[in-house]
Amino acid sequence: MKHFPYAVAGDETVTYVPESAADLDLFRRWVERKARAGETIGADTETTGLDIFSPTYRLRTVQLGDARDAWVLQVEGRPEMQEAARWALKSLPRLVFHNAAFDLLVLDRHLNVPLATLGPKTTDSKILAHLYDPRPKHEGGYGLALKELCARDVDPSAPDTQGDLTAVFRSIGETKATGWAKIDIHHPTYLQYAGLDVILVSRLLPVLEDRLRAAGIRKTLADFEHRVMLVCAAMERRGMLVDQPYVADLVGRLEEEATLHAAKASRYGVTSVNAPRQVADALVGMGETLTETTDSGALKVDKSILLDLADLDTQWQPRGTRTPNPLADAVLRSKRAGKWSTSYGIAMRDGLDDAGRIHPKINSLQARTARMSISGPPLQQLPSGDWTIRRALLPDPGHRIFSVDYSAVEMRVLAALADETVMKRAIAEGRDLHGFTAELIYGPNYTSFHRKLCKGVGFGKVYGGGALTLSRQTGAPLPDVKTAIGAYDRTYRGIKRYSAKLQREARADGYVVWTPVGRKLPLDRDRVYAATNYAVQSTARDVLCQALLDMDAKGLTDYLLLPIHDECLGTAPADIAEDVAREVGKTMAMTFMGVPLDTDPEVGGASWGSLYMKKAETMMEHDPWYAAHPDEAAAAEERRR
Repeated sequence: MKHFPYAVAGDETVTYVPESAADLDLFRRWVERKARAGETIGADTETTGLDIFSPTYRLRTVQLGDARDAWVLQVEGRPEMQEAARWALKSLPRLVFHNAAFDLLVLDRHLNVPLATLGPKTTDSKILAHLYDPRPKHEGGYGLALKELCARDVDPSAPDTQGDLTAVFRSIGETKATGWAKIDIHHPTYLQYAGLDVILVSRLLPVLEDRLRAAGIRKTLADFEHRVMLVCAAMERRGMLVDQPYVADLVGRLEEEATLHAAKASRYGVTSVNAPRQVADALVGMGETLTETTDSGALKVDKSILLDLADLDTQWQPRGTRTPNPLADAVLRSKRAGKWSTSYGIAMRDGLDDAGRIHPKINSLQARTARMSISGPPLQQLPSGDWTIRRALLPDPGHRIFSVDYSAVEMRVLAALADETVMKRAIAEGRDLHGFTAELIYGPNYTSFHRKLCKGVGFGKVYGGGALTLSRQTGAPLPDVKTAIGAYDRTYRGIKRYSAKLQREARADGYVVWTPVGRKLPLDRDRVYAATNYAVQSTARDVLCQALLDMDAKGLTDYLLLPIHDECLGTAPADIAEDVAREVGKTMAMTFMGVPLDTDPEVGGASWGSLYMKKAETMMEHDPWYAAHPDEAAAAEERRR
């Protein structure tokens, strides 16, 4: 038996590393004592990296521990250690992980300990930390990483082991990313690091629980988040099939597109589209007026400014409000094609498991408002109307893909929270909300531009966009936008009252907004105006999460692939796809504070992209891959119908 003593907060702790059968007997007796006592035991894994589903991925160690003792089982290549770890994880009644979804999926896939077995008895200390303060440390928050939390609440020297391990990686010629796979599994620093993590999380848990109680955070909210985490982990485990020939072709096409538009930008003296100063200087030289600056004083040429200059809206559709600047257009398109090639094409091409599936990571509790995020690839960042990337993701064999999303959920949640009677009446009557608003403001002869402007103002209330942002997005002159905002506030007086009330209460309560479920959302002192969009976005997210739990209770999780903003994507056998989509839509639909939250189920065919195409002919017109496969295109359209 190897022993690694270490002082934590003045207490002597020991990390044990069993080597023999006799050592494992001691470990088993320790587990049995802890199980009889009903203690919550810290748990963790060390692996070769983050790509859990890669064919070359390896689980190296499993560690369990309490506030004083840790056991590190070197399971890599050792069946007896694997069996001991498996038995212990199943025997212990309560476990605490930090960032539990990752470790639960690792253990499910690489140690054959089912997610359904460990999940219900697991506490995630990262979830508790997020509920206490969702801001990372660099945003002024309490912190979300295990080491920084423990440095505050357990032992100020807690981060030292991380630094020591990084130094070891460097000494063997590796980085933080590659060192986990290459470091000797017997290295003392590696083993001590592994053991200390479970000791630290065991000490952190009661501190976080006390903090939540003192802050008035309900235990029911923590339970809710743990259940949501498990549903999302099940979807991540399932993954999505990738059309590999299409992706291989797509990467090449995107790289060519990036090069083509970079060449167009070079005609205006821009040798790198990723050099903001070059782009700014060239635009000014073309007669454009740039007024906004970065913190360092440089002229801003971010995406929103370039879209405005290129006369494109946020969905990259022509606005028709000015002459498009060709340099801004070229820079935008070159950067987007380059990003899509890397973030989507290459990620899907190189991130497959041995069954040809990709497993996007679903962080069920992200951002200050708790909105979810998806990475590897970041599918929630795709433009809402684009099919190019979505075309690469397929339903299971013999299945059809389906999507169910809410109808204007943020606006309906806003109407409910604000008790805005005029807006609630329009929703109850089934009116097009943005058209209804335009008619109230501009009269029955309002134009499509008026509707677009009213829609922008409404979403500005939800997402916090100001007059300048809306002016850029719509191309409307700033005075017209300000006039529209004023008219909107007079039309929907309940929203303005609600916003003022939230801001007043936030200032009186330490710059905090509380949502209907009891979630605490800290505000920045210089952005108190964001109170309304924080409350709306967080509540809309919780609506979707409640729907996920309701679907799970009905056994529908087996059909789900991804939650994306206000949408649930799924796949079902072709003969029941319509029925499943309807049932998902029925389950997601609900009444929130008297406002109906309606859903829109849609069943596609050959790919996720099929949900975004009117006709297969349109695909053939714009996609060379489809043009080269007319039979499949025809079949896709038939399935879509």
